[in-house]
Amino acid sequence: MYKKIELEKLLSSLEGWSAVNGREAIFKKIIFKDFKQAFEAMTKIAEKADHMDHHPEWFNVYNKLEVTLTTHDANGVTSYDQELANFIDQVSS
Repeated sequence: MYKKIELEKLLSSLEGWSAVNGREAIFKKIIFKDFKQAFEAMTKIAEKADHMDHHPEWFNVYNKLEVTLTTHDANGVTSYDQELANFIDQVSS
């Protein structure tokens, strides 16, 4: 089961993530070398998200990936978002 976590505390522990205006969610824009690198990262993220049953909101154009994380069932940011954000940072670095 997920637990809601404090947004500001979470953001201070993550590199490059920010709060989304008007809702309790976190956002990051990632720029890769090219589309292939972006797609490979998205595939890894998709597999992790599916395993967690916790799916990101995302948008991709060529080498750019924009990711928004929130736990819809909790109406806010939870430990699931923290886990997925950390994974996203690992595969995109």
